[in-house]
Amino acid sequence: MRIDISGHQMDITPALRDYAQDKLGRLAKHFEQHLDTRMILSVDKLDHKAEATLHTPGKTLYADAMAPDMYAAIDLLSDKLDRLVIKQKEKSKDHHRGESAARSDSFG
Repeated sequence: MRIDISGHQMDITPALRDYAQDKLGRLAKHFEQHLDTRMILSVDKLDHKAEATLHTPGKTLYADAMAPDMYAAIDLLSDKLDRLVIKQKEKSKDHHRGESAARSDSFG
């Protein structure tokens, strides 16, 4: 998984970069393919904002989160992306795979 982290009018410390990579790296367990993620961290007055775009096979997912602390914003963002990825995987599964074979047997 490739994670590109940048700061909008702020410096990204090594500790913050490692924390964000660790949190977003957990999303790779849902996919066998290579994922590209672009994360932008910014500060707007007193709110810290984390936003990310995750390029999955067949779909691009976007989420953002705001919190009074940057680490909390990254946690919220990671949780949102995790829910989005799980929802996307559920949509892409073929839920009727075994059903068509059972129907053809009963009619034949």
